[in-house]
Amino acid sequence: MARRRQIYEGKAKILYEGPEPGTLIQYFKDDATAFNAQKKGTINGKGVLNNRISEHVFTLLAGIGIPTHFIRRLNMREQLIRQVEIVPIEVVVRNVVAGSLSKKLGIEEGTPLPRTIIEYYYKDDALGDPMVTDEHILCFGWASQEELHDMADMAIRVNDFLSGLFAGIGIRLVDFKLEFGRIWDGDFGRIILADEISPDGCRLWDMATGEKLDKDRFRRDLGGEVEAYQEVARRLGLLPEGEADSAVLDMESHRKRRGK
Repeated sequence: MARRRQIYEGKAKILYEGPEPGTLIQYFKDDATAFNAQKKGTINGKGVLNNRISEHVFTLLAGIGIPTHFIRRLNMREQLIRQVEIVPIEVVVRNVVAGSLSKKLGIEEGTPLPRTIIEYYYKDDALGDPMVTDEHILCFGWASQEELHDMADMAIRVNDFLSGLFAGIGIRLVDFKLEFGRIWDGDFGRIILADEISPDGCRLWDMATGEKLDKDRFRRDLGGEVEAYQEVARRLGLLPEGEADSAVLDMESHRKRRGK
């Protein structure tokens, strides 16, 4: 597909003008960032794996009635998606104490939570994506009460489904981040799931060993990032043995031919 006009570039993806009105092409990069982009690096082949994993997860979620922006995967690194107005709130769902929650409250990482927690963060890199309450969201008009209810309801449904999906392949879904967007029909706006769901935005631990299979390997300088992402894809049945390595090599060869 011919390259189209770039609309936006984020930390992990680039959005291009789509082939039809109301659509975009979402390109998955290999760039990796952590701590609000204070740490930067590259995980070779990450974009290929995240594209495939996110396609799989969004397709399954659509099957249980979760509306999403995903239309179809175009190639190894690109998806065709619906254009949405992104709600400037990250919704974080926590099942186990980890990361910032452990640091803030002094609770040992890995402690199971007695109930699922939903947190909201205002999307602003300059401010460090501060945690906010539903009162802040409503006060500043970032989302309406109905939209907030829809996002929380979908977050719980996604969590229930994904927790079972990953448990079935020996992975514990510790926590994850969701983003939502509005699509408009005249004056009526509807909330749908947007962005991606991949090891970039999920904490995924092997249930037997506790091994981290997500971006924490990059955040904490553990190494083995590509292998961890590949393992998630393999367990999901997306990459037969050997295919992940060849996919990464093929993509690297393609990028060199293009002079990137």
